[in-house]
Amino acid sequence: MTGCSTECPSAPFATPHCVQAGRPRSPARVGRMTHSFALHIPDAELEPEPLAPEQIVSGTPEVTGKVVWESADGRQVRGVWQITPGVVTDTEADELFVVISGSATIEVEGGPTLRVGPGDMAVLREGDRTTWTVHETLRKAYAINL
Repeated sequence: MTGCSTECPSAPFATPHCVQAGRPRSPARVGRMTHSFALHIPDAELEPEPLAPEQIVSGTPEVTGKVVWESADGRQVRGVWQITPGVVTDTEADELFVVISGSATIEVEGGPTLRVGPGDMAVLREGDRTTWTVHETLRKAYAINL
């Protein structure tokens, strides 16, 4: 992992939205950290995480991500996620995230419209149906509870 000590495993990790979209995770791609670590988020290497075609409302957004920690029972996931400009829909997990770079407007069906940018923290509730309008490529660090 970029920015991590040489003791950290360097194997690729699964991505959080595979969990949200109900797609199976590959156990070989999930990292289970056994020690404390640090990660420089802006430079973290991410892996492609294709969106389901029905999630794309407009544009050609591309998603990348990396899970950097997952609890032994798989109910807690921490990682980095990025999306390029466009409009997409999602059904959220219980998530707290902090935007590292970029900006987006997140419309929560039956709820508020969130405008997020660098330094902003947001909380999404499990089951929230959202529409993300990504203005500038957005990178976030997240914590998801399943």
